[in-house]
Amino acid sequence: QVQLEESGGGSVQAGGSLRLSCVASGSIVEINTMNWYRQVPGKQRELVAKVTSGGGTNYADSVKGRFTISRDNAKLSVHLRMNRLKPEDTAVYYCAADVVYYNGSFYYTADLWGQGTQVTVSS
Repeated sequence: QVQLEESGGGSVQAGGSLRLSCVASGSIVEINTMNWYRQVPGKQRELVAKVTSGGGTNYADSVKGRFTISRDNAKLSVHLRMNRLKPEDTAVYYCAADVVYYNGSFYYTADLWGQGTQVTVSS
């Protein structure tokens, strides 16, 4: 199996910080773009940040200057450092990645999604 697992969510007060982590596992041979999304019940899922295989990053306007995405290719992981958190950052955060994996016979390209981790910011 190939999968992504998020961790690091929790409850913090406004102005606090959290570091989310996402680790890929399975017979993955290559990870391309890695993304962090977030979703609030009843609202559309939104892209928060992404990092390309070359290290280029992009952020949603609402988190620029506060969030930092990074990747560790050796550990097949991606992280999201969130500083100066605001109540409006409250959501379930998901990581997603474009990967190439091997099933023993063939190579496949697929989009993987984690199960999500809850972030709650109180005022």
